[in-house]
Amino acid sequence: MATVRERYDALVERGIISENQAQIAVIARYDALLEKLHRERFLCKSNSFRWILGKRNQERSNIKGLYTYGKVGRGKTMLMDLFFSCLPEVSKRRAHFNDFINDVHYRINAYHQILSNDEAKQEDLFSNLAVKLAKEAHILCFDEFTVTDIADGMILAQLFTALFKQGVILIATSNVALDDLYRDGFNYQIFLPFIDTLKQHVDEMNLIVSTDYRSRKIRRQSVYMTPIGKTADAHMDKIWAKVKNGSMEKVIELAVRGHIIRVPRSIETAARFNFSDLCSKPLGACDYIVLAARYRTFFVDHVPILDDTCYNETKRFILLVDILYDRHVRLFISAEAWPDKLYTGHSKTVETFEFERTASRLFEMQSENYLQTWTSDT
Repeated sequence: MATVRERYDALVERGIISENQAQIAVIARYDALLEKLHRERFLCKSNSFRWILGKRNQERSNIKGLYTYGKVGRGKTMLMDLFFSCLPEVSKRRAHFNDFINDVHYRINAYHQILSNDEAKQEDLFSNLAVKLAKEAHILCFDEFTVTDIADGMILAQLFTALFKQGVILIATSNVALDDLYRDGFNYQIFLPFIDTLKQHVDEMNLIVSTDYRSRKIRRQSVYMTPIGKTADAHMDKIWAKVKNGSMEKVIELAVRGHIIRVPRSIETAARFNFSDLCSKPLGACDYIVLAARYRTFFVDHVPILDDTCYNETKRFILLVDILYDRHVRLFISAEAWPDKLYTGHSKTVETFEFERTASRLFEMQSENYLQTWTSDT
């Protein structure tokens, strides 16, 4: 089976990436983990997972995962994906962390409906959920691991404690160190024990690379208009007309888990919204996922400067960009400022760290590499 280093070197040889010593240090940790998984029979083809499930909890908790963090655009996701590609096709799962959380909420709601509020059985919720998830995948790889509110934090604490007891191995990328997860968040002290739990089950590694590879490869296209005004509006209208190509636009209402999402301007593969349509209403990850699955192209008009006075809108915008980016949706946007000037909240908050990622992604979504899928369109 190929190693991460071999696959990385192949990309270097083809000129797709440049060799970087900090990345190679992380690769060495991934390959050491691969070797240990092989040695512990985790990756053997014959009955390996039945064997591992039969071991005692103490034995199967010996293999620690890897949590890689660092600034945006340094190659964290690429390296994790290379590691994931080296694993066999059985018992592994790779997901953006937002999608995983959304899936967990869905399963919890389904579990509650089955129980009909039977409190005694609800105590078993997380242990039962962990058993099911462990059967689906014993190695979980999550991109953009983050915690944004205390409710999710408490769910994650209980679920991952149960998952680790099942011998599940966590691989994750993040923009922040473990000690900075949810830092300064509401009821942060309640969340602290979960950080200790994570430290017991993952090794932590900071990917320190001076170059932002996302920004280096960017040649901006006319998909991001700033500042807001008549010129930007006219440009957005012109592109929208070209995307429509004579199609009649209409208002669409989508039913998502008991509520309605209104799409004010829609054609078959594209939708146009004002910022307030998407970020000033109580929408969440499942709503954005449904929209991103339906529409290949998004238009978002009039994104304002975001700060501490619009906390909920900022969180939703971060989430929206994450989901659109992860699904490679084309985004046309008019905003009051360039992405790196769009958030002006206080420094060293969770939102500041998260918005650095958002800004980087908004820049990359303007690049030729990102947009090459649509070269035959607009």
